[in-house]
Amino acid sequence: MKRQPISSSNIRSIGYEPESGTLEIEFHGGGVYQYFDVPQSVYNALMSASSRGSFFHGNVRDKYRYTKIQ
Repeated sequence: MKRQPISSSNIRSIGYEPESGTLEIEFHGGGVYQYFDVPQSVYNALMSASSRGSFFHGNVRDKYRYTKIQ
């Protein structure tokens, strides 16, 4: 999945596949995770959030099934 680099203190890049609702996040500290069944609206809100890290922690982390791929 192609990820887009973003400006964030803890997230390096974000990718999203709308057909499957898969959100892929690469962290500065290492690790790439895929979150499953994430609605497009959550991805859109994440990408437009003033603090993507805070949005991720409050609205994605521990709310969706995920796996570490790297």
